[in-house]
Amino acid sequence: MTQQLDNPSTANTTKGDAAYLETMKTAVVDAIEDIKGFDITVMDVRKLTTMTSYMIVASATSSRQAKAIADNVRTVLKEKNYPIRGTEGEDAGEWVLVDLGDIVVHIMVPTTRAYYNLEQLWGETEGRRGHIKSESGEA
Repeated sequence: MTQQLDNPSTANTTKGDAAYLETMKTAVVDAIEDIKGFDITVMDVRKLTTMTSYMIVASATSSRQAKAIADNVRTVLKEKNYPIRGTEGEDAGEWVLVDLGDIVVHIMVPTTRAYYNLEQLWGETEGRRGHIKSESGEA
């Protein structure tokens, strides 16, 4: 069972802690789903890079929706006191990146996502929503 922490800054967790990362990851996926983002993929890239722990890739039906999803991710994570490092790509909206430090979120329209194919570039994925596993292996 995944421990839910509504306010990680006051909880007994630290950045990089498994519970902190799991809660942050769940908050991001929920924020994407709130705005009807789809085809959500979570990739554990800790063995591939030291820049971030997870990459989350999601699709949006339009650039307007991609911008709305990115805005909702920032809003939800700020409310939960997670740091937001920055956002890129909102001008065009074909590919919006939200940098949360431990998690980098990529929101793309399907043609852009198919062209760049980040899942293949970064290797095997951890799983899709509904199959996301906690560090202890629970679904």
